[in-house]
This record gives sequence, structure tokens and C-alpha cells, in this order.
Amino acid sequence: MDAIVINVDNIIERLLEKPNWKTMQIMESEVRGLCLKSRELFLQQPILLELEAPLVICGDIHGQYSDLLSIFELRGFPPLANYLFLGDYVDRGKRSLETICLLLAYKIKYPENFFMLRGNHECASVNRIYGFYDECKRRYNVKLWKSFTDCFNCLPLAAIVEEKIFCVHGGLSPDLHSMDQIRRLVRPLDIPDKGLLCDLLWSDPDRDVQGWGESSRGISFTFGVDIVTKFLNNHHLDLICRAHEVVQDGYEFFGGRQLVTLFSAPQYCGEFDNAGAIMTVDSTLLCSFQILKPSGRKFKYLCNEMNSLLSPPPPPRNATLRSTNAFTDDYLNDIEDIPISPVQAITQAANKNDQI
Repeated sequence: MDAIVINVDNIIERLLEKPNWKTMQIMESEVRGLCLKSRELFLQQPILLELEAPLVICGDIHGQYSDLLSIFELRGFPPLANYLFLGDYVDRGKRSLETICLLLAYKIKYPENFFMLRGNHECASVNRIYGFYDECKRRYNVKLWKSFTDCFNCLPLAAIVEEKIFCVHGGLSPDLHSMDQIRRLVRPLDIPDKGLLCDLLWSDPDRDVQGWGESSRGISFTFGVDIVTKFLNNHHLDLICRAHEVVQDGYEFFGGRQLVTLFSAPQYCGEFDNAGAIMTVDSTLLCSFQILKPSGRKFKYLCNEMNSLLSPPPPPRNATLRSTNAFTDDYLNDIEDIPISPVQAITQAANKNDQI
């Protein structure tokens, strides 16, 4: 097969130069080249990524291109920061093509600093229905949508940061007993309607469930705090970081701060008033949350720091979460001082009224 040649620098420049253009100024052959080259890179790297900090972790984007650019403006355009995206780049939003093309271009440009996981919307059976297929067909053609499908089928499924933070789009699976089960999967992969692959992309935590429960999505499962605790203990992990659900403040804890949900598309679909959030893991494994809150055409910035103490592991010990008024009053009402693992002592680092 001939080498894939594209001018990725020029593509990135055009995507960033006029981000408000209604028509993306990239030729079909260039978009196809992005799909082919990034697919090649995904297959060269593990299906279960093992990553080092520092790292910025982002949740669902869903075609909200201007919000993706806001994240880069906040934390630094690659390679000023290392990134891990948890999936769901396309569908629902109006500019899925710009969103996925910029992400793939950065993956090609900085393959060891920029990482992408697969979400449930990076599946043909889903994005055929929820907008991406129609956008590809309207702006290019169906053949190009199939090129994206071939690319998406090769995305990694999960990542582990510094042997302590398990990152995935959806959640856990009753079929997941060893990380080697993920490592042994051979891509390209279609996502079935049940089993390990399905659950990694589709499952959700549920406070009202003990063990495994039936999902209201009609696919996969929900899982309780007991499942999270058992998983972390069995695999010597401290935190699960996942996406997949809209949460009002952009991030939301579960199970005594053993799991956090990130959602990075503020004012989702123009129908919600949610904030978006990203999580930064620094070189000492201190985790902080940066929140984008839509306020007209501006964004408010809030940073809450989560003292992970994940760095070269100290002897096991408990920390205590101290509530402060940097959270909303409603959130504070639900918080008490409780024992948590060393990864999850939280301090507050910025006033939520600060502007960016």
C-alpha cells in the first residue's frame, strides 16, 4: 500500500484560521487521508493505552466545535498540553466534521501526546441515526462516512494513567475480570449489542443499584458503588474516569469519589444549561477540574482541585474530604467529611465567578 501523504499542518491551520466558516475548507481527499493515516496510528498503538501524566482528560464533545476550541484555548493547543479524549466526538452537534477532523489531525501531528478513545457514537449503527451520517452525506458523500467508520473501528477502548486512573467512555462490565481481556482484542472491531465491548462504551453508574442493574438505555447495564469499589481494589486502581452522561456541573463524582463522570460539551445541543468540564492530571497526579459555563457568548471558569496523591504510591492510607464553599450550596448539602482513598482528597483552587 502506498504511503499516505497529507499536509496535516496546513489542514490544522485552515481548521483554526476560520473556525466559523459554514463550509469546511478541506477537500474530500484530505479528509479521507486523515481517516486513513489516523487509523494506521491507532492500530500501531495499544487498544488499552498506558499513559503518563501530565495529561488533560476531556469528555463528550458531540460536534460542538467552538467548545472544543475553547478547551484548547484554556489548557493550551497541542503540543503545549497532552490530551486524552474519552469518545463521542460526533453526532447531535452541528459541526461534527470540523471536530473530528481537527482531533484526527492532532493525533497525526502529535501521536505520542494526543490520544483518543472510542465512544458509543463512534459506531456506524449509532452515528447513522444521530446526525453524523447526514452531515457527511450533505457536505461530502456517504463514501466518506464509511471511511470514518473504518477509522472509528480501530480506536482504542480504554486507557490507564500512571497505573492508577482507569479511563473509558462508558463504564464497567460484568465480563471484565482482567485487563488482558481488553489487551487481547483485535481491531478493527464492530461493537456488538452485548458483552465486554458493548459495556465499556455503554454502561453507567447508578446510586440506586447494588451489583448490576438493568439500563434504561435498553442496552448494557448499570453498576453500583460496590462494583466500583471491587474493581478498583482488584486492579490496584484509585479512580475511574468516564464520560457518556450529561452532568449539570460538567463533572460529577460517584461512590465516595471513586468514579468521576466528565462531560465537555456545555449547553449540550442548545437544549440544556449544563456546564462542561475537563480534568487535568499533573505530574504529581494532582487532579483539577476546569469548568466551562456558558453565559451568553462568554464562558465562566471554575477550577476545583482534586488532590490525588497518586504519585509514586505512598503506603495505603485514608484522607478526608473537607467541604468548602467553592461548590454550589446544593452540592454542599450532600457532602460530609468522609474517608476516601489517597487519590481523592479535594481542595478548591479558584472562585467560580472568575472569567475566561
